[in-house]
Parts: sequence; C-alpha cells; structure tokens
Amino acid sequence: MQNQSVDVLIIGAGPSGSVAAGLLRKRGIGVLVLERETFPRFSIGESLLPQSMAYIEEAGMLQAVVEAGFQYKNGAAFVRGDRYTDFDFRDKFSPGWGTTYQVQRARFDDVLIREAEKQGAEVRYRHQVTAVDVSGEQPVVSATDEAGNQYQITCRFLLDASGFARVLPRLLDLETPSGFPVRSAIFTHVEDRIPPGTFDRNKIRISIHPEYSDVWYWTIPFSDGRCSLGVVAEATFLDRYAGDDMAKLRALVGEEPALARLLENAHWDTPARCITGYSANVRSLWGKGYALLGNAGEFLDPVFSSGVTIAFKSASLATECIAREFAGETVDWENDYSKTLRDGVACFRAYVDAWYAGRFQKLIFHPNSTDDIRRMISSILAGYAWDRSNPFVADPTRRLNILEQFCAA
Repeated sequence: MQNQSVDVLIIGAGPSGSVAAGLLRKRGIGVLVLERETFPRFSIGESLLPQSMAYIEEAGMLQAVVEAGFQYKNGAAFVRGDRYTDFDFRDKFSPGWGTTYQVQRARFDDVLIREAEKQGAEVRYRHQVTAVDVSGEQPVVSATDEAGNQYQITCRFLLDASGFARVLPRLLDLETPSGFPVRSAIFTHVEDRIPPGTFDRNKIRISIHPEYSDVWYWTIPFSDGRCSLGVVAEATFLDRYAGDDMAKLRALVGEEPALARLLENAHWDTPARCITGYSANVRSLWGKGYALLGNAGEFLDPVFSSGVTIAFKSASLATECIAREFAGETVDWENDYSKTLRDGVACFRAYVDAWYAGRFQKLIFHPNSTDDIRRMISSILAGYAWDRSNPFVADPTRRLNILEQFCAA
C-alpha cells in the first residue's frame, strides 16, 4: 500500500478545514486536505456571525468572501405573535466586526477551500478516511480515492474538520451524549418573493411558534431573492405531523401567521431535508497528534448560528498550537486549545438552554431592557462569546437568572 507523508492532514474541506489550511499555509506548514464530497455541495448553517470575519481575515480569505456578493448582514430579528425586537450587531459591547454575510453554504465553502488551494494547500476531493492509528509516534491515516484505491498518510499532526461526519469521534470512540433533548430541523430553500420594504433582508429572522415557545423558525435571506427556511423542534413534536418533510414544514409555517403572510407568494421549489439528533459532544477535543475542530467536536444547536464561528475559532486556536509545537515549544493542549475553546462554547450553551427554557425570550422582548444590557447581549449574538470583559460572557447563568427576576418584577 502506498504511504505518503505530510506536515498536517486535515479531514474535511468545510469552513474549519479551509480556514485551518489557510492559517497553516501562512506559516509555511505543508497541508493536505481530504474531502469525501465534490465541491460545491449543499450544507446548512448559512447565517454567519460577525466574529467569524476576523478569522476569515486572519486566514487571508476576506477579499474573496467580500467579492463573492453574499447577502450583507448586520443583525438578528426575533418575532413572536405581535412582538418584535431586533439587534444591530454594530451596536454592541465588544470591539470588532459588527457586520457579516448570509451565505449559500455551497458557494461560501467553495470560495474558502479554493482560497486555501491558492495558498498552497493540496485538496483531494472524493477521498474518504477509513481508519486512523494514533498509537505510534505520528498519526497514520488510511484512505481511499474515488476509484477505491487504498493508501496511507503519515502526518506530524491530524485535524478532524469533518463536521457532522465526525470521523475521529467515530473511529477513536470519543463520542459522549450532548445533554440536549433530541431535536430535529426541517429546512429548505425557497424563492421567497417577499415584497420590498416588508422584510429587513440584512437580518436573520427568528420566529417563535405562537403556542410552543421551544418551537422556532429561521428565515435567512440571500442576495438573489431566495432564502433558507427551517423549523426546529423536538423530534417527538414533529412526529405529530403527517406527510413528508416538505408537508410538515409547510404545515408548521402555516401555524405562524406572520411568517405565513411573509411567505404567502413564495415558490417552494426545493425538496425539504431533515436532520435529527444533531447535538453532539466528545470526551476530549484533542489527543496525541490530533485535534477536533468545529462540529467534529461539539455542536450545540442552530438557534444562535454559532456553528461556523465555533469552527473558525477552533481552527485559529489549533493552528496556533500546531505552529508553536512545530517550532519546538511545549504546548498545553488542554488549556491552550480545549479549555479556551470550551469556555466560549459553554457561554453559547448557557444561552441555548435559556432560549428553550423561555428565559432568554422574556429578556429580549422585555420593554424596559436597558441599552447597556442590550449591547452586551448583542455582542453574544454577534459571536463574541470569548470576550470575558462582557459580564454576560463571564457569568452567563447568574446574569440570566438576575434578569429573569427583573423581567418578572
């Protein structure tokens, strides 16, 4: 069997893999990316957070993203019944980017990986990892190409950026329960035909079911008159609805009057899809010679669009650790990578929990929320979950409990 060698092998050419490849190439480190699909390919997670832009810029991919013509995004809007509130991410507590984009992931992911290739990363499409051995001095990865030919790669370091495929967690038995209920997301893309002036296309719109506060919808407008549309609920709730995924989605949209009016002229031209049990966790985000990036390690929930931001943050932290290790430094992967990454994830998790418990919804719709509090919340919604100078990041659960008492007063 043919055996090759490379500095860093990355499994997966999605956002975390592309940005990691770009960051490593900027340091002169050799990179090989194995991707099981052919790009462009469909993916969800289309509403970016402004914090993401710093990592795109750091990886040298900003110009390509800006010139791709994606839908400009400056905030998020929340709707329940006749209540409406929105957050402008430019008006936030934390310094940094306040705007970003809403993207068709097929094209966005393709833009990023093509930039990584331009920077010198080798990318092999339709190549699949079949086994991994991390027992020796260096990781050894077994793979097959599109024709089914088998080969091995020895690498100085291995990054798993395989997303929901979760290659290393499966092969190395790293998976653990997420702690979240089993939820499903049903989603599609539609030609929305929303009349101009009736909808702020610069913001993602989160609509809440009028009867069930833990059932919510996303509407993510794109620059071409289309939008991503989805509903999230516990799997048992969606089982109540008859028909295929499209029938269930259309029935649920019909139950939210404001959303139904918004999409009354929409052309539903793309089959709906469903993902169930997407939340995931692992025992460890790293091991000898390897680390897990983004969704390969942990995925919370789509409600705050945190997935790509966490993916980019993990790529930035991991590549910094790799560069230091390759330079001969001793790296504390637990503190410098895992703990740092998990601190921000834990912040997002606190707000996901508060969302489904209804506490966060009470807060954002409260008529007397102060401007300072809204700016701190805006920062978290914009992705700045690692800015511990923000009290709502440093101690999210206690702050949310205090605000819940305030809202109830």
